[in-house]
Amino acid sequence: MPSNPGPSPGGVPANPQAPAIPKGYRGSIKDFPGADPLRDVEVLRKAMKGFGTDEKAIIELLGNRTNKQRVPLVAAYKTTYGKDLFRDLKSELTGNFEDLVVAMLKTPTHFDASELREAIKGAGTDEACLIEILSSRSNAEIIEINKVYKAEYGKTLEDSITSDTSGHFRRLLVSLCQGNRDERETVDISLAKQDAQKLYAAGENKVGTDESQFNAILCARSKPHLRAVFHEYQQMCGREIEKSICRETSGNLENGMVGAGTKDRTLIRVMVSRSEVDMLDIRQEYLKAYGKSLYTDISVSLFVHMQIRNGANNLEILKKSLEFYFQK
Repeated sequence: MPSNPGPSPGGVPANPQAPAIPKGYRGSIKDFPGADPLRDVEVLRKAMKGFGTDEKAIIELLGNRTNKQRVPLVAAYKTTYGKDLFRDLKSELTGNFEDLVVAMLKTPTHFDASELREAIKGAGTDEACLIEILSSRSNAEIIEINKVYKAEYGKTLEDSITSDTSGHFRRLLVSLCQGNRDERETVDISLAKQDAQKLYAAGENKVGTDESQFNAILCARSKPHLRAVFHEYQQMCGREIEKSICRETSGNLENGMVGAGTKDRTLIRVMVSRSEVDMLDIRQEYLKAYGKSLYTDISVSLFVHMQIRNGANNLEILKKSLEFYFQK
């Protein structure tokens, strides 16, 4: 575990400065040299045996392993002890810490599929989760998610979405879950200008809104192309595309196009799923947008929450849980 400054006078973990982002790897977690699954499961078993649970030992180990080093621990644990690691952890841990640890032991595809399932089942739908996953994953990742979802839950993801959502928001999600977005890196500026004009004609320059035009462009075009479209849109009408969408649409559809609010589960999902992808970029963009480090804001928010519910003695566990996402 990387060294970290101690708590500030207010009791909140000190703020580690976000490092400059080098070219290449954008994640904050790297392979642990010499990791041994059999040795690692001994540590986990010892942390769960006896009176109480050594949460710090669990996060110390898992926080220093990449996903490909953590996932084999499930099979190694069953081979060594004849028990299910997920079941044992769930019996020993509670709340957000339990959710975090369980998430860390799943493959990215299985984690996404389980999060989508949780977002859909039960009373109400977690639209933010559906939007976040389906709009940020690659075509190959979405295709694999569809396969795992069907195998795990006996129903296609599209069928689940169709039965639990409605209207233009349903159409947006169904389009996204096809995994058929253009993924070319090159951008045709003339086409980007045409798309910007189409969006303007379908929204700001029209009585009512032609949601199908927004759907066709936002769900099918490549991400580099969309960035060019949004730039051309702002140049053309003097307003950011997000503000136009907020003016012209409402409710779930607006959230689907602009982005929705976050909750504890969302925070865990983003931290776990992006820690080996682009966490360094996220940290830098957060600092640029809000003038504060992501580490500080998360620390303050969770520290207050834990003080109210669990007492100050859990602060060290909080620090350990956060630190591995902010390794330099």
